[in-house]
Amino acid sequence: METIPPEAAVGVPRGLKGVVVTDTALGDVRGSEGFYHYRQYSAVELARTRTFEDVWHLMFHGTLPGPAARAAFRERTAALRHLPPDVAAALPAIARAGAASGPLAGLRTALSLLGASSGFRPLYDTGPDGRRDDALAACAAVPTLLTALHRLGRGEEPIAPRDDLPYAANYLWMLDGSDPDPIRVRAVEHYLVSTVDHGFNASTFTARVIASTGADLAACLVGAVGALSGPLHGGAPSRALDTLDAIGTPERIDPWIRERVLAGERIMGFGHPVYRTEDPRSRMLRSIAEEFGGPLVEFAVQVEERVEAVLAELKPGRELHTNVEFHAGVVMELCGIPREMFTPTFAAARAVGWSANILEQAQDSKIIRPAARYVGPPPAQPVPAA
Repeated sequence: METIPPEAAVGVPRGLKGVVVTDTALGDVRGSEGFYHYRQYSAVELARTRTFEDVWHLMFHGTLPGPAARAAFRERTAALRHLPPDVAAALPAIARAGAASGPLAGLRTALSLLGASSGFRPLYDTGPDGRRDDALAACAAVPTLLTALHRLGRGEEPIAPRDDLPYAANYLWMLDGSDPDPIRVRAVEHYLVSTVDHGFNASTFTARVIASTGADLAACLVGAVGALSGPLHGGAPSRALDTLDAIGTPERIDPWIRERVLAGERIMGFGHPVYRTEDPRSRMLRSIAEEFGGPLVEFAVQVEERVEAVLAELKPGRELHTNVEFHAGVVMELCGIPREMFTPTFAAARAVGWSANILEQAQDSKIIRPAARYVGPPPAQPVPAA
């Protein structure tokens, strides 16, 4: 902790809420408008009209690729999906050691090993091209690592990536080894694009703090994954589906919700620290779910309508709507992604956003070093005799 003179001290809100800590050209979240963007483009429009590789290129290079650049970028990143032999050989042991924690916990260890095996150097000692090369290698490997850890945890052999498939289709292929249905591929791709980046959330900020020290890219990503693993950040998609399971039937919606709201419990999948309107990601994913149709979608829409109505009654004046996790869980369930892979799937997309932020932060030589206000017993007191 740093001691600062009283005249230099600046008080800030808890959790740094609303505090601007840097400039960024990567995007922004406009909570009061229900809008967010990647660089100069609407993130939702990108999700509806562009591929994951296009958006990856945009975040790393600042431009949407044309046909030739798209083909070259896709070929390059597909080749990077294959793991170094020593990393692949270590995955069974990582999966066994983290059997109770799941693939996201294993990813922290696997990313550290990938960085060491691939010779990632500190950002401070690496130029822009070298940093970008490391970021491309890490982002391309994350889906391979996650799906391998998932399958190994279930006693199954990993499935090697296919260079002929685009990012989203290859991800589904590595999960179960079946040729992915194009409709499900596009639905998952919508989700992946919509979650690439989302302002200075906890995991992105963590990645940038580590990057400001000049550490290597793998270290930054490991820190981001650690932040994402917290249930208040990335752990809600499967919990939102657990809510639907717990409610069970339409007639139980109101009493179930009222009981929990009055008890002060949080309803997973509802509310967001930034949006004061409907989460645009939720709106898009609800439309995708409705294209699938079926009992799960109908029930989810019923629950959404009634929860918002009950929250409006019991918490008047507060705008509480579904966030991305609620309908994301429904879409991933319909696409055959196991629930234990919901948050890892989020990480597979967000790795690109984290890396883009790391690359941007690496251009600034100033370390992020805030201060804390000491509130303990007054010093300096005599040390008692032993």
